[in-house]
Amino acid sequence: MNLYVSPLGNDSWSGRLASPNRTRTDGPFATLERARDAIRTLKRQGKLPEGGVTVWLRGGMYAQLTPLELTAEDGGTPQSPITYSAYRNEQVRLVGGKRVTGWKPVTDATVLRKLPPKARGKVLVADLRGQGITDYGQMRRRGFGLSTGIPAGLELFYNGKPMPLARYPNEGWLKIAATPAGQQGGRFTCDDPRLRRWMGAEDVWVHGYWTWDWADSYERIVSIDAEKGEIVTAEPHGVYGYTPGKRFRVLNLLEELDTPGEWYLDRETGLLYFYPPDDGTGEAMVSLTEKPLFTLNGVSHLRIERMTFEVCRATGIEMRGGQQNTIAGCTFRNIGTVGVVIEGGTEHKVVSCDFMDLGDGGIQVSGGDRNTLTPCKHEVLNCLFTRYSRWCRTYRPAVLVNGVGVRVAHCLMYDAPHNAILFGGNDHLFEYNEVHHVCTETGDAGAFYIGRDFTQRGTVIRYNYFHDLGKSLQAETFVDVMAVYLDDCASGITIFGNVFYKAGRAAMIGGGRDNTVENNIFVECEPSVHVDARGLGWASFWFDGRDSTLMDRLKAVPYQQPPWSERYPELVNILNDEPAVPKGNKIIRNISVGGRWIDLYDNLTDKIITIRDNIIDGDAGVEVTAKGIRLRKDSPAFKLGFQPIPVEKIGLYRDAYRKRLPSH
Repeated sequence: MNLYVSPLGNDSWSGRLASPNRTRTDGPFATLERARDAIRTLKRQGKLPEGGVTVWLRGGMYAQLTPLELTAEDGGTPQSPITYSAYRNEQVRLVGGKRVTGWKPVTDATVLRKLPPKARGKVLVADLRGQGITDYGQMRRRGFGLSTGIPAGLELFYNGKPMPLARYPNEGWLKIAATPAGQQGGRFTCDDPRLRRWMGAEDVWVHGYWTWDWADSYERIVSIDAEKGEIVTAEPHGVYGYTPGKRFRVLNLLEELDTPGEWYLDRETGLLYFYPPDDGTGEAMVSLTEKPLFTLNGVSHLRIERMTFEVCRATGIEMRGGQQNTIAGCTFRNIGTVGVVIEGGTEHKVVSCDFMDLGDGGIQVSGGDRNTLTPCKHEVLNCLFTRYSRWCRTYRPAVLVNGVGVRVAHCLMYDAPHNAILFGGNDHLFEYNEVHHVCTETGDAGAFYIGRDFTQRGTVIRYNYFHDLGKSLQAETFVDVMAVYLDDCASGITIFGNVFYKAGRAAMIGGGRDNTVENNIFVECEPSVHVDARGLGWASFWFDGRDSTLMDRLKAVPYQQPPWSERYPELVNILNDEPAVPKGNKIIRNISVGGRWIDLYDNLTDKIITIRDNIIDGDAGVEVTAKGIRLRKDSPAFKLGFQPIPVEKIGLYRDAYRKRLPSH
C-alpha cells in the first residue's frame, strides 16, 4: 500500500493519491503525523497489507517543529515493513526551524557605533519577533565532560551552511597571560587591548582549551576589567580550570561582527544582525526546535529513506529499542547536536547517509548486553562524516560506539577537530573505513580512541586507511596525534591489515595488555608503533589504590565467570599476574618504511612484548601512488606470511542510495 504526503496536501484528504485530484479535491496528506495515524488505523483494522506500507513524501520543506513520534504500534513486520521515503528522488527537507526574510541595512546609530568600522554599511538586520520567532534559546555551558544532549541556542544557516557567531579572533586564538587567583580561581588575564571594546556587553562567552589540548568548553563571562586585562567567568570556571599560555576565543559580541558570514542576535529585542557573504538574498534559516525531529521508541521493521534532516538545535533522529530498523540514503546537516542516536534494540542499520556541519557528533550507537556479551548487531555502513564537532570540539566523534557487537564499515571520515571513532564496550568491528585530517585542532588525541579499561576487549580494527594525521597539520599547541589510540591500559584490541600513511604516532598501546598489531603497512609514521608500561611509572596510581578507576571497571563485569572467562581467559587471573605489566602484546608481520619504526618506553623489551617477522625499511615492496598505498606481489613480506590487504574495498561504495562517490 502507498500513502502520500505533500507540502501542498491536506490532512482531510485520503492520502492515497500522489497529487491533488482537482475534480474531487482529494490527494496527499499534509503531515507525516497524519500518515502515521492512517497506518495505525490500518493496523487496528487488521489490514496491514503483505509487502507493507510506504509513505511517499513529495518534494519540499516540512516544518518539523515537534517530533514525529513513532512507537511500537507504528512499526511493521518482516513481511510487512513500514517505509517513509522521498518520492522518486524528489528533495525532501525535514526542518526544525524557519526561514528569515525582511533583511534591511542597519540604520540605528547606536548599533552602527558598536559595529567595527569595516562592517558598517554591510551588516543587515531582521526583526525575528515581527516574523513570529520569539524562542531564541540560550547559550549554554557545554564541552568536555558535559552531556552530549545539551541543545544549541538559535543558530543562523545561510544557503545550506552554518554561519559563525560573531567572535574574536576570527582565526587563531588568544592566550591566557596569567591566572591571578590560581588555576581554579575563575579568572584570567589577556594582554589584548581589545578587551576595552567589550566592556558592558552582555551574554558574552569564551571558548577554549583551558588546560589540555583534548578538553574544551564554553564558559559565560561575568565581568571584564579592561584596566587589568582580566576576564571573570561564571562557576564552575572552565574544565580543569585555567592555565597560563592556553588558547581561547571570545564570542557572541555585536562589537566583533566584522567578517562576512558572522551574525549576532540581540535576545532582548529579537533583532538578528548578519554580515552576509554575498548580497544577502539567499535562503536564511534559524533553528528553533530543541527536540529530535523524529523519535522511534520500541519501533521495529521500519525504514527511513532519502530525506534531509536539518536546521534544528538538537538531534535528527533518536531510536531506542526495537529491531531491524534502517535509515538509508539520508542527509543530516546543520544540526545543533548529533545526527542519529541509537540506544538498545537489535540489528538497526544506518546506510549510505551523509553527516555534515553537526554541532556535536555524527552517530551515537549502543546496544547489546555486556554482562552476557550478547551483541546488538547494529551497523553503520557506507556513510560520510565531515565538519562535525562544530560546537563541542573534543570527544564528539563521527561515530560514538558502546555496548557489544557494533560494526562500522566503508565509511569516510574527515575534516574534524578530534576523534573519528570513540568506542567502548566489546567485540566491535571497524573495517574498510578511510580516515584523514581529523584531530586537526587537538593534541594527545586519537582518530580511533579507547581508554582506561581492561575489560573492553574483543574489538577488531582491520582494513582501514588512515592518512594525513599528526604533525603535518601543525596544531597550534601540538602534542602527538595517533591513528589508533589504545590509551591508559586499554586491552584486548586487534589492529590487523590496516594502512597508515603519514598517520602520526600510528598504533599506540598505552600500558594495556593482550593487544595485537599485525599485518599492517606503515609509511612515514612517527613512530609506526608505540608501547609503554605506564602502570609501572607515572600511572602507577591505578594499581596502588590511589585511583580505583581500572579496578572498579574490572569488578563491574563478571570477568571470572562464563561467558567472560571463556571469551577472555586472560582476564580471569589478571590481578595475580602483575596487572601493571603490559603482557600479551604482539607486534608481528608488519611493514614499516620511512619515518620511525617502534618506540618502547619504561624499559620494555621483546622479553615482555612479542616483536617478530616485521620488515623495517629496505625494499619492502611498498608503492605510494595517487590512489593510495599498495604492496607489490614480489614483496618479501609474503614469504613471512603477510596477508594481502584488500585496499580496493576501503571507503565508500556505490549503491542504490549513493549513486556517486564524493571527491575529497
